[in-house]
Amino acid sequence: MKKIILASNSPRRKEILKLSGRKFEIQTSKSSELFSSNFDEEIIKKNSLIKASDVKKEGVRNALIIGADTMVILDSVCLVKPQNVIEALFMLKKLSGKTHTVVTSHTIIDSDTNKTLTELSKSFVTFKKLNLIEIVEYILKKKPLDKAGSYGIQDFISKDEVDNPPKNSFIQKLEGSYYNVMGLDIQLIGQMLEKFEN
Repeated sequence: MKKIILASNSPRRKEILKLSGRKFEIQTSKSSELFSSNFDEEIIKKNSLIKASDVKKEGVRNALIIGADTMVILDSVCLVKPQNVIEALFMLKKLSGKTHTVVTSHTIIDSDTNKTLTELSKSFVTFKKLNLIEIVEYILKKKPLDKAGSYGIQDFISKDEVDNPPKNSFIQKLEGSYYNVMGLDIQLIGQMLEKFEN
């Protein structure tokens, strides 16, 4: 049985992969991500591949290495991690009352055979109309500067609340995988790992 390595130090991805019940190790990729201001499917696929490949280069043996990259897209424009509170505020104002797309690219590499699989997961998130006070209070309370799009889905709804979001939630509607919006589509990863393990 090959060991599983997550090429990410994201606490959210770690938390999601734990839900699969599989044992895994963490080995953080040191690679730099490619970036395009307009969403490009090939770039996000390359980013997850680069992360997994970077860990493979460390000489890992008998392992399945998982690399992932998540992008938040509004009107074909990528909303990256905000650099400061002002950027976070403007980003959330842009998302207010609109539907955006969250895309995560998942790559798995077999360290021994070099077999590689990359799959995308897309979710659609609709925000309610937000007022400035709500946005500022959220930013000051949750400090979402480490998150693409300036928010974390788990700050607003739990997995069990997807079909009926609370009235005070920023999220009005979510179509697709909840965990994909957090950074790792656990169902898709499970299906991909089965292709290697079988």
